[in-house]
Amino acid sequence: MKDTVVEKASSAAFADTKPHYELLDGLRGVAALLVIWYHVFEGFATSPYDQRFNHGYLAVDFFFILSGFVIGYAYDDRWPSGKMTLKSFFKRRLIRLHPMVVMGAVLGAVAFCMQGCEKWDHTAVSLPWVGVALVMGCLLLPVLLGTGPEVRGNGEMYPLNGPSWSLFFEYVGNILYALFIRRLSVRWLAVLVGASALGLAGYAVGNGSGYGHLGVGWTLAGTNLPGGMLRLLFAFPMGLLMSRVFRPVHIRGAFWLCSLIVALLLSVPHVGGSGAPWMNGVYDTVCVVLVFPVLVWLGASGCTTDRTSSRICKFLGDISYPIYIVHYPSMYLFYAWVWNNGLTFGQVWPAAAGLFIGNILLAYLCLKFYDEPVRRWLKRFYR
Repeated sequence: MKDTVVEKASSAAFADTKPHYELLDGLRGVAALLVIWYHVFEGFATSPYDQRFNHGYLAVDFFFILSGFVIGYAYDDRWPSGKMTLKSFFKRRLIRLHPMVVMGAVLGAVAFCMQGCEKWDHTAVSLPWVGVALVMGCLLLPVLLGTGPEVRGNGEMYPLNGPSWSLFFEYVGNILYALFIRRLSVRWLAVLVGASALGLAGYAVGNGSGYGHLGVGWTLAGTNLPGGMLRLLFAFPMGLLMSRVFRPVHIRGAFWLCSLIVALLLSVPHVGGSGAPWMNGVYDTVCVVLVFPVLVWLGASGCTTDRTSSRICKFLGDISYPIYIVHYPSMYLFYAWVWNNGLTFGQVWPAAAGLFIGNILLAYLCLKFYDEPVRRWLKRFYR
C-alpha cells in the first residue's frame, strides 16, 4: 500500500465539524507494519507457495476499503453544497499523497545506486536511465516492461520503489470517485460492489494470478493490470458504500480484537499450495469481500477509552502511510545481502528486527521533517 492509500477520517479543513475515527487510524498502522514483515519473508521464499508470512499483500485491499470509507465520510456531503469542486478535491488529494511518493522514489534511487546500479542479474544500468526512472517514479508514471527505465529488470511498474503501484491505483480510485462513483446512488453503488466482488472472486478462485492469490497489480505483465483494477473496483466502492450506510455497532476492545484478526489473516501461509491454488483464492476472497469490511465497520464503531490507546492509534495512523511508501528501498538492500550470501532467516533475524525498527524511525522522521512541513507549505501556497 499502500494509504494507501490512505486519508485521515476528515481533512484539516473539516476537523471542526466531523469526529475522527481513531481506531481506523490505528488499524491502518497495524496493517502497514505487517506489510514490512511480509516483505521481509519474501526474501526467503522461492515463490508464494513457500513463503511463511504469506498474505501481507491483502493489506492493500484493506487500505483501499479504508480509503473509500474515509473519503466518502470526509467529502461526500461537500459536493452538493458546492463546498467541494473537482479542482479542490484533486488538489487536496495530491497534497496529501504526493510528497511521500516523491520521497519514496528518491530513497529508491539512493538504494539502487548503493547496490551499484545493477539489475538483479548484475547487468549494469547507466545513470541516465536511473534518472529517467526517478523522474517517472516522482510523477507516478508506470514503467513499461523491458524499457530502459525498468532498471531492476523484474517487471515492476515502479522499479525504484515497488509499493508505489498501489498509489497508482489509489489515484485511479480518487479520479473515478470524483468523476463518476460519487454520483451513484446507494443502490447502484451496491450493484457496482456486487459485480466487482464476483469479478474479484472469479479472478482469485480461477487462478488469474497464476498462484491463486490476489497479490497482483505491481507489474504490467500478464493479468496484473486487470487484477489490480478488480481489487480497486471492489474495495474502494465497498468502503464508500459502507460510509453511506454506516451505523455503529459498539463492541468492547474493538481495536485490539480487530488488530489481532488483521495480524492473523495477513500472516497465514499459502493455502492449498501448487496442487490446489483455488483454495488460496477462496481464502483471499473471503478475507477481502467479507472479513475486511466487517473489521472496518467495527473499527469505525469503536473509540479509544484512555489516553494511552489514543496515543497508540494516533502514532500508528501518523506513520502508516510514510512507513508503507518508504520502507521498500531498504528491502532491496536487504534482499541483495541475503541472496548474494545465501543467508537464512535464522541467520539474519536480528538484522530483520533492526530493519523493522529502523523503518519505523525512518517513517517518523520523514513524516515530521519532510511530509508535514511540505504539506503545510503546499496548503498555504495553493490556497
